[in-house]
Amino acid sequence: MRRLSVLAAALVLAGCASVSPDGLRGDVQEQTQSRLPKDAQLPSAKGDAKADEQKRISEWLLKPVDQDTAVRIALLNNPDLQVQLASLAVEDAERAQALTLFNPTLTLGRFSNAHEIEYERELAFGLVNIITLPWRSRWLGWQMERSTLQASQSVLTLAADTRRAWLRAVAAEQALAANETMSDAAQLGAELARRMAAVGNFNRLQQARELSIAQESAAQLARARLNATLEREQLARLMGVWGTQTAFELPKQLPAIPKTANELRAGDDAEATALRERLDLRALRRDLDVTAERSGWSRVGAVFGDIGASYSHNRAKDRESGHVEKTRGWELELPLPIFDWGGSASAKTRAEVQRSAAQLQSAALRARSESRTSWSRYRTAWDLAHQQQAEVLPLAKLVQDETVLRYNGMFDSVWQLLAQARTTTQAVVNATNAQRDFWLAETDLQLALTGTSPGGIAPLASTTSNNNTNNNESGGH
Repeated sequence: MRRLSVLAAALVLAGCASVSPDGLRGDVQEQTQSRLPKDAQLPSAKGDAKADEQKRISEWLLKPVDQDTAVRIALLNNPDLQVQLASLAVEDAERAQALTLFNPTLTLGRFSNAHEIEYERELAFGLVNIITLPWRSRWLGWQMERSTLQASQSVLTLAADTRRAWLRAVAAEQALAANETMSDAAQLGAELARRMAAVGNFNRLQQARELSIAQESAAQLARARLNATLEREQLARLMGVWGTQTAFELPKQLPAIPKTANELRAGDDAEATALRERLDLRALRRDLDVTAERSGWSRVGAVFGDIGASYSHNRAKDRESGHVEKTRGWELELPLPIFDWGGSASAKTRAEVQRSAAQLQSAALRARSESRTSWSRYRTAWDLAHQQQAEVLPLAKLVQDETVLRYNGMFDSVWQLLAQARTTTQAVVNATNAQRDFWLAETDLQLALTGTSPGGIAPLASTTSNNNTNNNESGGH
């Protein structure tokens, strides 16, 4: 009964090592749900669900794709994320395999000589594999938790990348529309200059200046058109769409920025939030726990890792008398620690613990710095965007309206009117870029506080216009 009870306990522990039916995607969904748009789902592990997911994506693409919809499509359709989730399922299967008890070995033998025939039957199995099963189950469970957290980081990184790509694509299309307006005004000025030069009312220098402005505006328009195409393609790649699906529409305008500073995120507890919520820090903490827990077993495992037990039931039959002799017994295999006392294995695990602790400390310092940097960038981006929309843009429109009035009163020339139109349009582009930079900074801040490292923090783009078009305008007045 004692033997049966030990065997039953081992079988129960081994039976707990089952493979997750969804490849742990439910755990990843639980870790990331509060950090993703409402109703965002990960792709199902079942093949028959693919058609329903593609149907939902097709329905979403029939309408202008907003930021949250782009993230939902990317989570369901991005092939790189599917690779990460499939790798997580592979690790889960490997964990279950590692916790499955080794099959016992049955040895059968038949030996004969002139006097007798001997039959040997031996059943052998490894003891260490059974004895350490509870500890290995806990360690591998922690490792899978770490792998799940790493997969969750991939999900949040993809969501952030998709948000950035969406913001850049919408801003690029807005800039393209503004550049088309500037190019039309420049081309109109060039055509008017050509006609006035033809009748002798414009000298060659004045005409050349207007032609130079038109050529620069055409080049700027070509760059804006290329940039809009590239940003749109980047968004399409992240969403995993191709073919006719790439003809999706985007909103005409970026989301409005918060009206007042009181609506912004608080930065007082940015460091504490990052240390508490970031998934990469939680994964490194779990890695340190596993390494420290296993360090105590390193020397024992190196010395006594090959303990084995076997049970034999042999039978020998005498050829002449027919007498049968049975032999039963058991054997225990113990390695002798003569050459290896586990010192190297113990030193290795101590070094691994130190490495894990240093990695966690380094990541914590980086998280603190990134939280502060991201919040400062976020706050400054709002100041710049608010200044553009509340002060610079209204002032440019005021100057535009006054120029129109002076033109109607014949106090300003048509060249001054066209130059001011280009300046006002450039102010709209600058305001759009500042608005885009704010939302990009907000995306980086959210990722730095609750997800993982947002990567290199790029400086805010300058919103002042130093292009040749504005530099040449004074010569065409």
